[in-house]
Amino acid sequence: MYAVIKTGGKQYRVSEGDMLKVEKLDCAEGEEITFDRVLAVSDDDSFDVGRPVLEDARVKAEVVEHGKNKKVEVFKFKPKKRYKKKTGHRQPFTRVKIEEIAR
Repeated sequence: MYAVIKTGGKQYRVSEGDMLKVEKLDCAEGEEITFDRVLAVSDDDSFDVGRPVLEDARVKAEVVEHGKNKKVEVFKFKPKKRYKKKTGHRQPFTRVKIEEIAR
């Protein structure tokens, strides 16, 4: 059984027991959260798709940790103008463990 959820502007295909790295969520470590924007759910014999979301489907997960990804470097350059600029940032993330997919 798997589901397609939407969080942080991205879509993820998840199954029970999966560890997932998503955009930073505002909740504490060890807390249980519920993703209610479920786009699709698949069983062994059926596949349900929402328009745009399934109203009765929920995905429960537990927050494992918060952290920062590797540094993303942004380099701007204009030839023949002596212009170059190097910046970057580390994007925060939340790692969650999928506990249950409920219909």
